[in-house]
Amino acid sequence: MARRGKSTAKILRKNLTELAERLKKGAYRALPVRRAYIPKQDGRQRPIGVPVLEDKIVQRAVVEVMNAIYEVDFVGFSYGFRPGRNQHNALDAVTVALESKKVNWVLDVDIRGYFDAIDHEWIIRFVEHRIRDKRVVRHIRKWLKAGVLEDGQRWEPEEGTPQGGSVSPLLSNIYLHYVFDLWANKWRKQAKADVIMVRFADDIVLGFQYEWEAKKFLEEMKDRFRKFNLELNAEKTRLMEFGRFAAGNREEQGKGKPETFEFLGFTHICGTTSKGKFVVLRKTIASRMRAKLKEIKLTLRKRMHRPVPEVGAWMKSVLVGHYRYYGVPNNWRMLSKFRWSVLKLWYKTLLRRSQKHRINWK
Repeated sequence: MARRGKSTAKILRKNLTELAERLKKGAYRALPVRRAYIPKQDGRQRPIGVPVLEDKIVQRAVVEVMNAIYEVDFVGFSYGFRPGRNQHNALDAVTVALESKKVNWVLDVDIRGYFDAIDHEWIIRFVEHRIRDKRVVRHIRKWLKAGVLEDGQRWEPEEGTPQGGSVSPLLSNIYLHYVFDLWANKWRKQAKADVIMVRFADDIVLGFQYEWEAKKFLEEMKDRFRKFNLELNAEKTRLMEFGRFAAGNREEQGKGKPETFEFLGFTHICGTTSKGKFVVLRKTIASRMRAKLKEIKLTLRKRMHRPVPEVGAWMKSVLVGHYRYYGVPNNWRMLSKFRWSVLKLWYKTLLRRSQKHRINWK
């Protein structure tokens, strides 16, 4: 075993040395990514590109260097795929802004097929604006043009960057940094009243004090996106009355409760404390919880005859992971509902293990 380990390490060092030499000589060639699909909440399939190990290594090295450069440039309201920033930071930013600023209207933005719509020539121009090393730019071109393998067939997309590689999130951030962030930040400085902005990758939430200003921004944003091959999803992009005065205003007009919006796995709701202070309530999106429970049910069926302690350890990891993400203020009811549903699924699975030895709830 020791000899085999030394032999493997020796081969690995040799391969890395050869890869480094090819990078220096310009002989490195990117290979097509393998196309895979993962199910989405709405029943559709999300395409994922799986690069070969060699491309993953080179991409990760390039991303490390580029991150150090672009972190200086990226604006404060951008949170997706950045070192030291995560979904909870973006969620907290939305909540604090809505509760502290004069926001009466929320614009929930959805970009249609964003990762598949990125224009190759524009992204190269954006990268060249900041990166002077021609080798880095050449590598990025190779990854964009490497092609996709699906069902044994290879094809080269003329636009888009496959999700799944290390470089894809950074390129998507750079694209929206130039297309949206810089433009929107300049627009906000010229606004007549409070405007809030939070972006996580291609998920964008904006808040405005005045409806007319929100509508103006929306129309100008559509024009801006068209110039860079992007399009808003008309079905999912919504302008809604949301904020501290939304409930009172809608009640006076006989419109019912304020609408809700979804962002990073949570449904955001206008609420009040026991003292009548406005708060933003965040609850787990019901459809996502149902999808997760369905996934757990199928996994439990597959592990039905595994040792109970082993399944119990897996169940614990599932619950802990869920709590860590969805454990935010005012969401305890949904957390409790999820835990109870998981326990019932496990109980039913245990009952199916044997027809002779029945197990009671206790």
